Amino acid sequence: MPSLLDTDVLLDILTNDPKWSDWSARQFARAHAEGPIPLNPIIYAELAAHFSAVEDLDHFLRPAVFRRLPLPYEAGFRASRAFLEYRKAGGAKRSPLPDFYIGAHAEISGFTLVTRDVARYRTYFPKLKLVTPEA
Repeated sequence: MPSLLDTDVLLDILTNDPKWSDWSARQFARAHAEGPIPLNPIIYAELAAHFSAVEDLDHFLRPAVFRRLPLPYEAGFRASRAFLEYRKAGGAKRSPLPDFYIGAHAEISGFTLVTRDVARYRTYFPKLKLVTPEA
C-alpha cells in the first residue's frame, strides 16, 4: 500500500528539523522504496510557502520520486463529512482544513498516511492506516 507523506513530514526533511528530521527521513526512505510517493495539490500548496520559486519546489518534488495525483472528488465529500464532525465537536474553523482533504485523499485512495499530526487524523478518519512517531 503506497504511503502519502503529510506535509509535516516533508517539512521536517526540508528544514532539517532537529527533533523530527531523522524520523521523517526514515519514513521518506521507506515510502520511496515502495515506488513513487503519492502527492496531491494540497500538500504541494502547503510546501510552496517554503520556496521562493516554483522551479525549486518542483526540484524538491521531482517526478522521479513523487507521483502527482489529482484530489479525487470523493475525497472532497469525505473531507466535508469529517469537517462537519469537527464543527459539531466545537471546532472553530469555518472552512475545511487542508488536513481534512489530505486525510480523505489517503482514506479514499487506500494509502497509508505518514504524519506527526496524529490526533486530528485518528479522530476524524478512524479507519485510516497511520504511521506515526508513536507507532
